[in-house]
Amino acid sequence: MAPRKNFRNQAKKEVKPAAVVNKNGVKVEASVAASGGGFSGTKIFTWFMVLALLGVWSSVAVVWFDLVDYDNVIAERAKEFRFNFSEVLQGKLSAYDADGDGDFDVEDAKVLLGLKERPVSVLLREAKEESAVKEPDAVPPPDDDVDGSQNTDVESEIQAAVPLPPISDDFIPDDSRDEATHPYEDENNAIDMKGELVEKAQPQQTLEESKQYKNQPGSPETKETVQLRYNAEAESVPEPEADVEPEVESVPELEAEFVPELKENAEDQPKDKLKEKAKKKKPKLLNKFEKTIKTEIDAAEKLRKKGKVEEAVRAFETLVLQYPQSPRCRYGKALAEDGLAEKMLSNDMLQKAIGTYKEASELPNATPDLIKATLKKRAERQQFLGRMRGALATLEKLVQIFPEDMALKNDLGVAHLLIGDNNSAKRVYEEVLATAPSDGFAKVHYGFILKSENKIAESIPFLRDGLESGDPGTDDGRFYFHLGDALQRMGDDSAYKWYERGHQRGHFASVWQRSLYNVDGLKAQPWWTPKDTGYMDLVKTLERNWRIIRDEAQSVMDKTTGLFVPEEENLREKGEWGQFTLWQQGKKAGESCRSVPKTCGLLERYPEATGCKRGQIKFSVMQPGTHVWPHTGPTNCRLRMHLGLVIPKTGCKIRCTNDTRAWEEGKVLIFDDSFEHEVWQDADSYRLIFIVDVWHPELTQYQRQTLSPI
Repeated sequence: MAPRKNFRNQAKKEVKPAAVVNKNGVKVEASVAASGGGFSGTKIFTWFMVLALLGVWSSVAVVWFDLVDYDNVIAERAKEFRFNFSEVLQGKLSAYDADGDGDFDVEDAKVLLGLKERPVSVLLREAKEESAVKEPDAVPPPDDDVDGSQNTDVESEIQAAVPLPPISDDFIPDDSRDEATHPYEDENNAIDMKGELVEKAQPQQTLEESKQYKNQPGSPETKETVQLRYNAEAESVPEPEADVEPEVESVPELEAEFVPELKENAEDQPKDKLKEKAKKKKPKLLNKFEKTIKTEIDAAEKLRKKGKVEEAVRAFETLVLQYPQSPRCRYGKALAEDGLAEKMLSNDMLQKAIGTYKEASELPNATPDLIKATLKKRAERQQFLGRMRGALATLEKLVQIFPEDMALKNDLGVAHLLIGDNNSAKRVYEEVLATAPSDGFAKVHYGFILKSENKIAESIPFLRDGLESGDPGTDDGRFYFHLGDALQRMGDDSAYKWYERGHQRGHFASVWQRSLYNVDGLKAQPWWTPKDTGYMDLVKTLERNWRIIRDEAQSVMDKTTGLFVPEEENLREKGEWGQFTLWQQGKKAGESCRSVPKTCGLLERYPEATGCKRGQIKFSVMQPGTHVWPHTGPTNCRLRMHLGLVIPKTGCKIRCTNDTRAWEEGKVLIFDDSFEHEVWQDADSYRLIFIVDVWHPELTQYQRQTLSPI
């Protein structure tokens, strides 16, 4: 039987084809001849090797010349969770190990995507590694030094007051009266403490928003530190209480052209100035044990200095758990909590930081420099929260520990002024000047207190010498203002030299316009017309109804009723000047308006007047023989209208800058009382006017709603 034909059997057969003679007479196999010559097995193998070698060398070229960025490729794959698990097993993605367990896994991916926080141990390790990579000869930046080497940040942390800045609507100040009580709490002889502010024409946030983390007592309108808030003495304008901003700005020294006594060369410097510079040394914040854990403290501190406050808080909390008796670790935790409070705008977190500062200062083996830094920080933040009496108690403790430190005593004097205890402040500055008679800071404050006691002549040398000293804390508008005012009252024309210096130092808009609470960019001119203001309707209403207004004012002028109260701003050289207020700081005096209902009714529809939080609406009566010293109002945010009600024919006049005018019955005068003005009443009968303050017309509605009251 013939074998069955199939492909398998056919393939098994080895049939050698017959040889064929080619054109050259050479025998070749039939299959090769049929193909026209073709490739032999050897040639195929040769080409295969050539291609393989090309592939190898191409790969070498890619690697050698870095033609492909494999790191980016791996990173993109990692982000999208498309990993080559063989690479993971081989450790090729160890650079993306975010949780410190030595490999890359799902937990690492969560960290990379922000779904999970990095462990504190990893953060500390990375910070240490970053510190280790520094060149040994390089000088570390000041921010990284925590062991007492030269550190400008640490020095700033033990400066006087921290203003910090601007803020949220849910920050409610704590009551300061639970920490300490003092005998002058209710005395009414307070020096009003406030600061100098230039408000931008279009503020991005309100003054209310810029009060600590919300409404602390007073206004945060400080340019420098807490010690720089004093009353500009405006006409019958009670000023808001004190406030402290959260950040300390360095106070520039007076330039040589203003203070010839200041020398440019070190060899010409007074000896006490050179000694002061020589005394500046590195604060030593680490005790003996803490030097052994400096690397760990440095790592946590680096997180704080880089603004990673949440991570810094966790890092310092870990250190405090490990080293509960370490004052420096506790102090670092307080600083981190302080920074977190600022970031979160949180009262509660700031209060926690204040408590931690106290804990750090009370731990054993705390260095003197750390105790000083910690308690000063605590006092600053207490002031920031409006806890003035708590801050006073903290500063009293500091002075007890460091009785030779005059800067601390100066801060203590300011703390007394902030609660209205002028007598105690005066005693403190007397002690400072007895020990350090050239202390400029103590001089300007002592001079200011003397002037508040109406000891005008005695105040001048202290104010002048203090300003000329150029000491930090003296270059402030209030001191220029009060020195000039004292000189004016003594008939000394050099007052305008000091006003000019204050203007050149940026404290006053001009020699004439010396208000301290200003919005920058507003039109400034001493006298205005009704058309200039845009308040024509209000002016017409006042002038049309002036007799009604006059009659109601005269009905309440009976001295037995006590409705008109004497001017209490110490603006009179002589005479009698009484006022009867209907609106104050945008708030209606209900009882007063019930006495003059028609007048108040006329004004109700003019919010530019009744809603002016930086002004007043009031009657003003001035008796013959009265002279009001030259003075300026506190702010450029308002204009002042005077409606003449009872005006003697001669003897009554008002000067604003160098332009003197007189009132007329039934007519409105309008001027900007942030410019210097002065009043004389030399008639033989009383002068009665109606004063209506209105918002400066260039203020936006937003500004009118958000500017703080004055």
